[in-house]
Amino acid sequence: MYGKKTVAVVVPAYNEETQIRLVLEMMPDFVDRIVVVNDGSVDSTASVVRDYIDKGCENGIELERKKREDDDNPYNYALRVVKEMREQEESLYPKSALYNDNAKDRIVLINQENSGVGGAISTGYKWCRDREIDCTAVMAGDAQMDPSELESIVAPVALEGVDYVKGNRLVHPSSSFIIPRIRFFGNSILSLLTKIASGYWNISDTQTGYTAISLSALERISLYAIYRSYGCPNDILVKLNMANCTIREVPIKPVYRIGEQSKMKILKVVPRVSWLLFKSFFKRIFWKYLVRDFHPLSLFYFFGIGLGVVNLGFFAKIFNDVFLKGGSVTHGIYTAFMLFSLFSFQLIGFAMWMDIQDNQRLYK
Repeated sequence: MYGKKTVAVVVPAYNEETQIRLVLEMMPDFVDRIVVVNDGSVDSTASVVRDYIDKGCENGIELERKKREDDDNPYNYALRVVKEMREQEESLYPKSALYNDNAKDRIVLINQENSGVGGAISTGYKWCRDREIDCTAVMAGDAQMDPSELESIVAPVALEGVDYVKGNRLVHPSSSFIIPRIRFFGNSILSLLTKIASGYWNISDTQTGYTAISLSALERISLYAIYRSYGCPNDILVKLNMANCTIREVPIKPVYRIGEQSKMKILKVVPRVSWLLFKSFFKRIFWKYLVRDFHPLSLFYFFGIGLGVVNLGFFAKIFNDVFLKGGSVTHGIYTAFMLFSLFSFQLIGFAMWMDIQDNQRLYK
C-alpha cells in the first residue's frame, strides 16, 4: 500500500521470457498486486511467471473490498444499471483466463488471446477496477521502465487525488542521445497530434506507457474500447479528457539496451495512430463540447474546418488554372480564396485558444 491506498501494477507481456523475471523481482514493496497479462506469448513467458507464483516467491496482503450501498435502495438504480452494463460488456474484452486468483497472491497471471498491448492493458485495468484497486500503474514486461521511478508515478494518484499520471522521457537531458532517432521523431509527431486530439495541450511524450490511474478514472472510461495496438496511450488520453479527468506529467529517464527487443514498427504505427487521433479529435469535440456542454469552441472548430474544406476547391482551381495550365482566374476566385483562408484560420485559432483555456483546469 502507498499512503493507505492499494496499489497494483499491470504488466502487459508478449514474448518476454528473458525480461519478465527482472520486472517481477525489482517491483517495489509498496505494490500490493502485480497483474501480469500474458498476451498470447508463443515463448515461455507464461511458464516463467507460473514458476515464480508456484514457488511462493511472492505473497501479498488480502485486499479488503469496499462496502457497497444496498442494492434494494431505490436511489441506487443508476448503480444497478452500471453493474448490468459491465456484465454485458464482458464479451467485448479479449478472451482471457486467470491462472490464479487466491486472496493473498501478490502476483496474478492472466493468459489471454493475442490482442495487442492495448488489449492487455484493458484486461489488466478491468481486473483492478473490479477489485477496487485505488491506484493502478502500468509497467511493460520488457523491463524498460525503472522500478525506482514507480513511486513518483504513483504518489500523485495515491496522495493528491490526481486521476492520471504519466512519465515524460523527453524532458530528460539524455533523451535526444539515448532514444533512437526514428523513435524520437515519431514520438514528437504523435505527441503534437495527441495534444490536439486529446485536449491535454501541455503534455508531451505521449507514447510512454509508464502511467498510473485512479479507480475513479477507471470507472469513468470504457475499458473494453481502449485501442488494442500501440496507439493505446493516445486513445486513453482522449477518453480521459472526455471524462474530465485530471492529469500530471512527471519526469522519467529513457531506458534502453537492457536486453529488450522492440516489437514496434514505427513506419506502420505512425500512420495508424495518426488516423486514430484524427477520428478521436472529432469525437471529443462533438461529444464533449457540442452534445454535453454546447461550448462555442465546437462551432468555431467545425465552421473553421468546414470553410477550409470548401476552400480546397478554390485552391485546386487556382493551382490548376494558374500553375499547371499557365492561365489565370478571376479576381473573385482570388478574393474568395483569401477570405475563406482568413476566416478558416481565425475560427480554428479561436477554437484552439478556447480549447487550451478550458482544459487548463485538468492539470493538477
